[in-house]
Amino acid sequence: MESKKILKSGEFLVAETDSADIFIPEEFNEEQRMIAQTCRDFIETEVYPKIADLEKGDRDLMKATLKKSGELGLMGVSIPEELGGFGQSFVTQMLVAEATGSGYSFSVAYMAHCGIGTLPIMYYGNNDQREKYVRKLATGDYIGAYCLTEPGAGSDANSGKTSAKLSEDGKHYVLNGQKMWITNAGFADTQVVFAKIDNDRVLSAFIVERNFPGVVVGPDEHKMGIKGSSTAQIYYNDVKVPVENLLGKRGEGFRIALSILHMGRLKLGASVLGSAKKAINDSVKYANERKQFGVLISSFGAIKHKLASQVIRLFAAESACYRVSSDIDELMASLKKEMEDTGRASIEAISHYAVEAAILKVYGSEMLDYVTDEAVQIHGGMGYSAEMDVERGYRDSRINRIFEGTNEINRLLVVDTAMKRAMKGDFDLFSRAEALYNELENIGVKEASNGDYFTKKAGYVSNFKKLILLCINEAVKAFGKNLVHEQEVLNNIADMMMETYVSESLMLRVKKMESMNINTAVYKDILDTYIHDCSSMIRKSATDAIHSTLPEDAREKFLRASENLTAVEGVNVKDARRRIANKLIEDNSYRF
Repeated sequence: MESKKILKSGEFLVAETDSADIFIPEEFNEEQRMIAQTCRDFIETEVYPKIADLEKGDRDLMKATLKKSGELGLMGVSIPEELGGFGQSFVTQMLVAEATGSGYSFSVAYMAHCGIGTLPIMYYGNNDQREKYVRKLATGDYIGAYCLTEPGAGSDANSGKTSAKLSEDGKHYVLNGQKMWITNAGFADTQVVFAKIDNDRVLSAFIVERNFPGVVVGPDEHKMGIKGSSTAQIYYNDVKVPVENLLGKRGEGFRIALSILHMGRLKLGASVLGSAKKAINDSVKYANERKQFGVLISSFGAIKHKLASQVIRLFAAESACYRVSSDIDELMASLKKEMEDTGRASIEAISHYAVEAAILKVYGSEMLDYVTDEAVQIHGGMGYSAEMDVERGYRDSRINRIFEGTNEINRLLVVDTAMKRAMKGDFDLFSRAEALYNELENIGVKEASNGDYFTKKAGYVSNFKKLILLCINEAVKAFGKNLVHEQEVLNNIADMMMETYVSESLMLRVKKMESMNINTAVYKDILDTYIHDCSSMIRKSATDAIHSTLPEDAREKFLRASENLTAVEGVNVKDARRRIANKLIEDNSYRF
C-alpha cells in the first residue's frame, strides 16, 4: 500500500489533496472522545461553579484548580509516558485544547501551563532537566510560565534587554531584567525566561524557579477580559541561575521562542473552537427561550441568519484545525525515526507548519470574535449584562487576536513564510505562477463549472489558488525586496490564503463525511454558503492587491482573471442558512 505524501507547510497552494488523506473530527476514536469528555466534565464541575470567584483574581483558587486538573491527569496529555504523562498524539492534544477552551480564564491559565510553560523544557531540555521539571509539571506539582515579552520588546522579541552574565566561578548565570504580560506569573513555580548572554545578538533560554533569590513578581494587571488569569510583570534582580538550567544551547533561545510560538498558535486555534461552541450553545438556548411579539426569537429569519453564520465559521475553522493536526502527527512520526531526541523531533514537526499555524491563529481568533459578538447581539440587552456568560465570553475573546503574536504579525507570516519555503525548494510556487501568467487571457473561464458536486467545489478552490499565485508573482515583480514593506498587499494575499486553506479543508471534510455514509445534506449547505461567501472575499482582496501593485494600463487583464477565478455558482444562501439554523434550533445545542 502506497503511503500518502505529507504536504510541507504552505504546499497546499500548489498541491491537490485527496479527502481520504485528511483527518476529520468524525474519525475521533473512543479513547479520544473519552479524554475530551473528561475535560468537559472538569470544566462543568470544577470551573463553572467557581468562575465568579476566579474572576475576582483569586490566585490561590486558580492554582488549586489547576493542580486539581493535574491530579486527574489532564496536564500530562502531551508528555511521554516515561515522564509521567500519557504520550497522546498531536490530534488528541488539540482535542484537549478544544475541550478545555470553554473554561474562560481557567483555559488561559491551563493552556499556558500545559503549552508554553511546560513544552519548551519537554522539547528542548536535556534528560536531567526533563526529569527534574517535566515530571512535576505533568502532574501539576509545579505550575509553569513562559517569560518572553518585555516593556520594549513585544512583536520584536529578539530586541529584549534582559541580560545574563556568567559568574566568575562559572557556576551561575546572573540574570537581570524585566518581563511583562506573563500568564500564571502570580503563582508559577517555574519560568522559561529568555535573555541575552553577554553581548550575544540572539536570545538564550533559562529555566528559572520562582524561589530563586532576586525573582520579584508584581501585582496582577487589571484587564478587559480573562480576569481570572494571573497576568503580571516579573523582575529579575541579580538572580543566580545554575548553569545547568540553560535550556538548549547558548544562543538557541530565539529559535526556541519562535518554535514554541508556532505551537502556541496551533493550540490557540483549537482552544477557540471550545469557546465558540459554548457561545453558540448559549445563543441557541436563549433564542429558544426568549419571546418577542408573542413568538420565540429563534423563529425569526434574522436570528436564524446569525445562528447559521456562527455555525458555518466554526465548522470551517474546525475542519482546518484537525487537518493540519494530523499532518503534524504524520511528520512527527517520520522525524522520530530519523532523530535521536524525540522531543526535538516533536517540536521540529510542529514548528514546520508555521504557515498553517498562523492561519489557524488568525482565522480562529477572528472566528471567535465574530461568534461571541453575535452571541451578545442574539441576547439583546441581556447580552450586555454581566449576569450572562456571553458577556464574559465576549470580553475574554478579544485577547486571542493579540496572544501568540498579534494577528497583524501573523498575517505577514502567512505570506512571508510560504514564499521563503518555496524559495528554499520545499515546493514549486514561482514557476507555476509564471506559467499561469502566460495563460492569463483565458484562465479560469468555465474551468470549474463542469463535473459532479465535489469536482466543482475542488475546481473553485483550485481557481482560488491560481489567483493567489498570480498575485504573489506580480507583487514580487513589482516590489522585489521591498515587498516586505508593502504590508497592505501582503495582508490582501494572506486573507486570500487563509480563506482558501479553510475552504479547501471544509470541502475535503464534507467529501470524506459522504464517503463514510454520513448524511451530508446540511453539511453541503455549510460548504455551499462558505464557498459562495469566501469567493467574494477573495475577489475583493485580489482586486485591492491588483490596484495596489500594477500600473493602471496593466490592471484590466488581471482584474478580468480575478473575476473568472472567483466565479462560483449562485446559492440560495437564505434557505441554506435556515436549514443549518433549523438543525441547531431543533438540537438546542451545537451538534455538527
